[in-house]
Amino acid sequence: MSTDMQSRVLPVTFKLAPVVVATAAGLVLTACGGGGGDDDHPPPAKTPVACQNLPGKTVPSGSIGLPTKGATVAEADMVPATGGGQLGTGAYCKVTGTIAPVDPTAPPIRFEINMPASWNQKVVMFGGGGYDGTIPNTAGNVPAGPTDQPSPLARGYATFASDSGHQAGALGSRDGSFGTNDEALSNYASDALKKTRDVAIALIQMHYQADGPKKAYFAGGSTGGREALAVVQRWPQDWDGAIVLYPAWNAASLNLQFGRITRALAAPGAYPNQPKRKVLYDAAIAACDNLDGVNDGLISNVAACNASFDPSTAMLNGQPVRCANGADTGDTCLSDAQINALQVYNSQIVFGYALGSGETQYPGFNVWGADLGMSGNASVQPTVIALALNLDAPANPMPATAPYLSVFWDQWVRYFVTRDPTFNSLTLDPQNPGPWQDRISQLAGLQDINKTDLSAFMNKGGKILMAHGMSDALVSTRATEDYFTRVQGAMGAGNVSNFMRYYEIPGYGHSVSSVFNAAWDSLTALEQWVEQGTAPASLTVTDTVGVPGRTRPLCEYPTWPKYNGSGDVNVAASFTCATQ
Repeated sequence: MSTDMQSRVLPVTFKLAPVVVATAAGLVLTACGGGGGDDDHPPPAKTPVACQNLPGKTVPSGSIGLPTKGATVAEADMVPATGGGQLGTGAYCKVTGTIAPVDPTAPPIRFEINMPASWNQKVVMFGGGGYDGTIPNTAGNVPAGPTDQPSPLARGYATFASDSGHQAGALGSRDGSFGTNDEALSNYASDALKKTRDVAIALIQMHYQADGPKKAYFAGGSTGGREALAVVQRWPQDWDGAIVLYPAWNAASLNLQFGRITRALAAPGAYPNQPKRKVLYDAAIAACDNLDGVNDGLISNVAACNASFDPSTAMLNGQPVRCANGADTGDTCLSDAQINALQVYNSQIVFGYALGSGETQYPGFNVWGADLGMSGNASVQPTVIALALNLDAPANPMPATAPYLSVFWDQWVRYFVTRDPTFNSLTLDPQNPGPWQDRISQLAGLQDINKTDLSAFMNKGGKILMAHGMSDALVSTRATEDYFTRVQGAMGAGNVSNFMRYYEIPGYGHSVSSVFNAAWDSLTALEQWVEQGTAPASLTVTDTVGVPGRTRPLCEYPTWPKYNGSGDVNVAASFTCATQ
């Protein structure tokens, strides 16, 4: 629940002593009487378990598809209706509880379920972010959800999520300290998704005494996008559709790239401050903005920009972007050390050893034209900065204000790889890891969610809507392109078009952006595709921050929005999805 909602709602909370779940037969008094066949004695009616009676209820381990010690409901809050009109949320029962680990030293999985009084007999599970560790806002919207449409809960969905099996500390989504425990690590890698889903479905069925749900959807971005791909790859029978945003699907491979970039940024004089980032951004916009046919503040033809832009030769307002003789002469230019680090960011890492996942590389990022964390007045800008290069250079010990990717790498090395909290992560070369090679390979096999044959999901009628911002500085758009084209290669492009769409959004960064903050009604599009057989067509995406209300066509990869030559540059109809 959001903070503002909590300030308006005073839920009634029930805390009861634990009880054993009664069977349906034990909840109903049956009639006594003479003989006769089954028609004389119909089975007892099922009685829903009211919200106030849910605390203490349990889900036995045998009802959960992976090993646990069972689940217990801790609290149930009857939350009254809030808001009004189309966007108002009806009354619902908010349930929290825990799933007990097999390993007594492992943390529990904490979960949350919202069950509406007026249930549409469908569910949405939300994915997390980063290293997880907190329960996502299950009363909120899907990633990049529209501001003018109701949230899943407001639409009548039962919604649920978990913290993935550990509780984050002060570093929040960057806290990887749980990685020293094998069960917690496996839960984070994907096991918690199945455990949480099975518990949620059991409690939803208990509350409503229903056989449903009739449809089940998963929505997530970043780590949540990886989780969305994990559930359709590992448990396709459980799901009917997935909304996959900027997915960190090859998580261990991404961490190795994070390590390579971190080491480059930690080199003497290599870390660009905010004014220098602005110089780079402005130079890329000046060079690449009109490659899509119009100067509109968005680089839509990113491939052409990547092929032509070079910070060592670029100009801005008649002056070279590269400082004189490559030395650092101030905030109006970039030194050779900074340009070299940015070129590392832009280029792929190639692994010279086998990974357990079979991955051989992780691509570079669309650095040119991305907001790497510039100063700005937009309300989302502090988040943009924190998710990009942040405020300080990588160092040992790693500052909390270092780039998000650097803190992420540091935590992975210290708690996942070496399991030595004192280890200096800057000393581990991700391309030549020495004694840590086998452990890294093992982690890749666990964390890289890279299965490309999705036939089981396709054959049951499942659908996937996947999207990624072209200016993402934390999860490479090129990696998502790579996965999508691999699925096409494995299954055939024609088959893939029957159940999967992938879109790229110009100007959109990682989860939020002050350049183009994407919003699109992916849930309605997914519903119509799954439930009505209406494939997505002519979709648009809306900017809510950069130029509020500006729209663009949502273009299927590899196409991008090209200006038609006339018309309002803020209206999607003035653009056509093109490849050149």
